[in-house]
Amino acid sequence: MNSDTLAMFRCALLAAALASPAHAVTHAFCWTGSADYRMEGFITYPDTATGIVTENDVTGFSITGYRDDRIVGRWSMAEREPDTSWTLRFDTETLSFPTGGYYEDGTYQEWNADGTATNCGEPGFGFNGGNRAQDVCVDGVFVEESGVSPDTPLGISPDPANPCGPLPMSSLTVPRHRA
Repeated sequence: MNSDTLAMFRCALLAAALASPAHAVTHAFCWTGSADYRMEGFITYPDTATGIVTENDVTGFSITGYRDDRIVGRWSMAEREPDTSWTLRFDTETLSFPTGGYYEDGTYQEWNADGTATNCGEPGFGFNGGNRAQDVCVDGVFVEESGVSPDTPLGISPDPANPCGPLPMSSLTVPRHRA
Protein backbone atom coordinates (compact mmCIF):
# COMPACT_ATOMS: atom_id res chain seq x y z
CA MET A 1 0.00 0.00 0.00
CA ASN A 2 1.57 3.30 -1.01
CA SER A 3 1.69 6.35 1.25
CA ASP A 4 -1.09 8.20 -0.64
CA THR A 5 -3.49 5.26 -0.26
CA LEU A 6 -2.57 4.93 3.41
CA ALA A 7 -3.20 8.65 3.97
CA MET A 8 -6.59 8.47 2.24
CA PHE A 9 -7.55 5.42 4.32
CA ARG A 10 -6.58 7.21 7.55
CA CYS A 11 -8.58 10.30 6.59
CA ALA A 12 -11.64 8.17 5.77
CA LEU A 13 -11.30 6.34 9.09
CA LEU A 14 -11.04 9.62 10.98
CA ALA A 15 -14.02 11.09 9.10
CA ALA A 16 -16.10 8.05 10.01
CA ALA A 17 -15.08 8.36 13.64
CA LEU A 18 -15.89 12.06 13.74
CA ALA A 19 -19.28 11.43 12.15
CA SER A 20 -20.40 9.77 15.38
CA PRO A 21 -23.31 11.22 17.37
CA ALA A 22 -23.04 14.75 18.74
CA HIS A 23 -21.75 15.11 22.27
CA ALA A 24 -19.18 12.37 21.86
CA VAL A 25 -15.41 12.28 22.22
CA THR A 26 -13.25 10.47 19.67
CA HIS A 27 -9.58 9.65 20.10
CA ALA A 28 -7.16 7.92 17.75
CA PHE A 29 -4.48 5.61 19.15
CA CYS A 30 -1.46 3.64 18.04
CA TRP A 31 0.08 0.45 19.42
CA THR A 32 3.55 -0.64 18.36
CA GLY A 33 4.33 -4.31 18.74
CA SER A 34 7.41 -6.33 17.88
CA ALA A 35 8.51 -7.67 14.50
CA ASP A 36 7.12 -4.61 12.65
CA TYR A 37 3.53 -5.15 13.84
CA ARG A 38 1.46 -2.14 14.77
CA MET A 39 -2.17 -1.20 15.19
CA GLU A 40 -4.06 2.03 14.63
CA GLY A 41 -7.55 2.64 15.88
CA PHE A 42 -10.12 4.97 17.30
CA ILE A 43 -12.43 5.00 20.30
CA THR A 44 -15.61 7.08 20.67
CA TYR A 45 -17.57 7.51 23.88
CA PRO A 46 -20.09 10.02 25.33
CA ASP A 47 -18.51 13.32 26.34
CA THR A 48 -20.23 13.03 29.72
CA ALA A 49 -18.24 9.89 30.58
CA THR A 50 -15.64 10.23 33.31
CA GLY A 51 -13.18 7.81 34.88
CA ILE A 52 -13.03 4.35 33.32
CA VAL A 53 -15.01 3.72 30.15
CA THR A 54 -15.78 0.07 29.30
CA GLU A 55 -16.96 -1.84 26.25
CA ASN A 56 -20.51 -1.12 27.45
CA ASP A 57 -19.97 2.65 27.22
CA VAL A 58 -18.21 3.12 23.89
CA THR A 59 -20.24 4.14 20.85
CA GLY A 60 -17.51 3.55 18.28
CA PHE A 61 -14.36 1.45 18.18
CA SER A 62 -12.23 0.17 15.33
CA ILE A 63 -8.72 -1.23 14.92
CA THR A 64 -6.54 -1.89 11.88
CA GLY A 65 -3.45 -4.07 12.08
CA TYR A 66 -0.31 -3.59 10.03
CA ARG A 67 2.95 -5.38 9.43
CA ASP A 68 5.65 -3.54 7.53
CA ASP A 69 3.01 -0.90 6.62
CA ARG A 70 0.77 -3.53 4.97
CA ILE A 71 -2.71 -4.03 6.37
CA VAL A 72 -3.04 -7.50 7.90
CA GLY A 73 -6.60 -7.10 9.16
CA ARG A 74 -9.32 -4.95 10.66
CA TRP A 75 -12.01 -5.20 13.30
CA SER A 76 -14.78 -2.89 14.44
CA MET A 77 -17.22 -3.19 17.32
CA ALA A 78 -19.93 -2.99 14.64
CA GLU A 79 -18.83 -6.51 13.60
CA ARG A 80 -19.22 -7.88 17.12
CA GLU A 81 -21.06 -11.18 17.49
CA PRO A 82 -22.41 -12.66 20.75
CA ASP A 83 -19.30 -14.84 21.13
CA THR A 84 -16.76 -12.11 20.25
CA SER A 85 -14.03 -11.54 22.83
CA TRP A 86 -14.63 -7.92 23.82
CA THR A 87 -13.26 -6.41 27.01
CA LEU A 88 -12.19 -2.79 26.98
CA ARG A 89 -11.06 -0.33 29.62
CA PHE A 90 -10.17 3.29 28.82
CA ASP A 91 -9.27 5.94 31.37
CA THR A 92 -10.81 9.30 30.37
CA GLU A 93 -8.57 11.17 32.81
CA THR A 94 -5.18 9.81 31.67
CA LEU A 95 -6.42 9.27 28.09
CA SER A 96 -4.96 5.79 28.05
CA PHE A 97 -5.94 2.13 28.02
CA PRO A 98 -4.89 0.61 31.36
CA THR A 99 -2.29 -2.10 30.73
CA GLY A 100 -0.82 -4.93 32.75
CA GLY A 101 -3.17 -7.71 31.77
CA TYR A 102 -5.20 -8.49 34.88
CA TYR A 103 -8.98 -8.56 34.49
CA GLU A 104 -9.62 -8.11 38.22
CA ASP A 105 -7.43 -4.97 38.22
CA GLY A 106 -9.12 -3.51 35.13
CA THR A 107 -5.91 -3.71 33.11
CA TYR A 108 -6.94 -6.49 30.68
CA GLN A 109 -7.91 -5.72 27.08
CA GLU A 110 -9.39 -8.15 24.55
CA TRP A 111 -10.48 -6.64 21.29
CA ASN A 112 -11.67 -9.55 19.13
CA ALA A 113 -8.94 -11.77 20.60
CA ASP A 114 -9.10 -13.65 23.89
CA GLY A 115 -6.19 -14.75 26.10
CA THR A 116 -5.06 -17.31 23.54
CA ALA A 117 -5.31 -14.71 20.74
CA THR A 118 -6.61 -17.37 18.35
CA ASN A 119 -10.30 -16.48 18.03
CA CYS A 120 -10.22 -13.37 15.81
CA GLY A 121 -11.86 -15.10 12.86
CA GLU A 122 -10.65 -15.99 9.40
CA PRO A 123 -10.14 -13.56 7.89
CA GLY A 124 -9.82 -11.50 11.01
CA PHE A 125 -7.76 -9.31 13.30
CA GLY A 126 -7.70 -8.82 17.06
CA PHE A 127 -5.64 -7.46 19.93
CA ASN A 128 -5.05 -8.95 23.37
CA GLY A 129 -3.52 -7.12 26.32
CA GLY A 130 -2.99 -9.98 28.74
CA ASN A 131 -0.65 -10.61 31.67
CA ARG A 132 1.89 -12.46 29.49
CA ALA A 133 2.10 -9.91 26.67
CA GLN A 134 0.27 -7.49 24.42
CA ASP A 135 -0.07 -9.17 21.04
CA VAL A 136 -2.25 -9.69 18.00
CA CYS A 137 -4.26 -12.38 16.25
CA VAL A 138 -4.31 -12.48 12.44
CA ASP A 139 -6.71 -14.76 10.56
CA GLY A 140 -7.35 -16.91 13.63
CA VAL A 141 -3.67 -17.37 14.43
CA PHE A 142 -1.80 -16.10 17.51
CA VAL A 143 1.15 -14.00 16.31
CA GLU A 144 3.61 -14.55 19.16
CA GLU A 145 6.35 -12.52 17.50
CA SER A 146 4.14 -9.40 17.72
CA GLY A 147 4.21 -9.44 21.52
CA VAL A 148 5.49 -6.70 23.80
CA SER A 149 5.53 -6.38 27.59
CA PRO A 150 2.07 -6.38 29.20
CA ASP A 151 2.89 -3.07 30.93
CA THR A 152 3.66 -1.22 27.69
CA PRO A 153 1.69 2.06 27.78
CA LEU A 154 -1.15 2.48 25.28
CA GLY A 155 -2.37 6.06 25.07
CA ILE A 156 -4.07 8.26 22.55
CA SER A 157 -2.27 9.85 19.63
CA PRO A 158 -1.63 13.58 19.50
CA ASP A 159 -2.35 13.49 15.73
CA PRO A 160 -5.67 11.74 15.00
CA ALA A 161 -5.11 11.95 11.26
CA ASN A 162 -1.87 10.01 11.60
CA PRO A 163 -2.02 7.98 14.85
CA CYS A 164 1.34 6.24 14.55
CA GLY A 165 3.18 9.33 13.37
CA PRO A 166 4.56 10.24 9.99
CA LEU A 167 5.92 7.59 7.71
CA PRO A 168 9.70 7.33 7.81
CA MET A 169 11.38 9.52 5.23
CA SER A 170 12.91 6.39 3.71
CA SER A 171 9.45 5.17 2.69
CA LEU A 172 8.59 8.30 0.69
CA THR A 173 8.94 8.16 -3.06
CA VAL A 174 10.97 11.17 -4.08
CA PRO A 175 12.33 11.53 -7.59
CA ARG A 176 16.05 12.13 -7.72
CA HIS A 177 17.41 14.66 -10.16
CA ARG A 178 20.98 14.67 -11.29
CA ALA A 179 22.70 17.92 -12.13
